[in-house]
Parts: sequence; C-alpha cells; structure tokens
Amino acid sequence: MKAIVIWKALPADDQEALVEREIPVPVPGPDDLLVRVEAVSVNPADIRTRMRKTEDGHFAVLGWDVAGKVVATGAQVRDFAPGDRVLYAGDLSRPGANSEYHLVEHAIVGHCPEALGPAAAAALPLTALTAWEALFDRLGLTPGAAPGPCTLLIVGGAGGVGSMAIQLARLVPGLTVIATASR
Repeated sequence: MKAIVIWKALPADDQEALVEREIPVPVPGPDDLLVRVEAVSVNPADIRTRMRKTEDGHFAVLGWDVAGKVVATGAQVRDFAPGDRVLYAGDLSRPGANSEYHLVEHAIVGHCPEALGPAAAAALPLTALTAWEALFDRLGLTPGAAPGPCTLLIVGGAGGVGSMAIQLARLVPGLTVIATASR
C-alpha cells in the first residue's frame, strides 16, 4: 500500500519533508480494525512528531485523526464489521494513517454519523474529545442537566477545540457561553 512518510525533521515546504513509500498492508491483531483510510486531518501531534523526528534510518507515518471504512476486524472485535464507517483519534504509539490502510484498536474507534462526509469526520476526533473531556470530565458539566446560573468563558473560541467546546456547551441548558477569538 502507499503511505506518506517522514525520514527526518524538515521544514514543511522541503520537497523531502513528506515522501511516498510502498509499505505492507498491516494485519489486524485480535482487538484491531483494519480501516481503509478516506480522510486524515492534521493536528498538533502530527506537527510535533514531524519536527522531533531524528535521522535514524527509519521512517515514520504521521496522521492520527482518521475517517474511513472497516475492511477487516480482529477475532475479539464485536461492535464493528467490514463496511462500517468509522472515525477516531489514533494511538501515537502506533504508525499514523497517512496511508491507504490503517490499523487501530477498536476500543478507541467510533461509528461515523451518517450526515458527515469523510473530510468533516476526520476533523472531529481530537478536537471533539478534547472539548468533551474539558467540559464534562474536568469541569463536571452534564449534558442535558442545568447547572444553575453559570457562565463559561472559552478562550480561543475560533480554534478547533474552542469552536467544538462552544457547540458542545449548547448541550447544557441554561449555560451562558462567552468566547474570545482573534486572528
């Protein structure tokens, strides 16, 4: 399969920063999904990983926010089947998804909403998870439950996580949301 790889940290505009390479299609382990990649978004993890890559003779595949279709499942997987549309923020300890196929543990994968195309779906995982965890896990807000008179300030509301937090905050009745934004 084709993959886009990096060999060492280079400026993004360098012709050798990202190169095409033929690599084997991975084989799912018992808890894995093999996904035919339809879209990958770029997030800060991709940039940090690219800029930290040392010249060690080994390549790395970037791309961890993914949308695609399941083509095979491991023996232990019960909630997914070939043909399912999925989205996920992958595992940085595994190769990324800038390739035709990607292997991911099924526990970190979600079914893709029917209304979303691949590009929109790939833009969701990391931003949505970060905003959800901040609002509901860390701040203790509850979707559908009014917290009483409460105001939330979202700094950076025009960014990926901020814009997602604004939308998710609408799930909390009576919450007043104020956001900052700049260029």
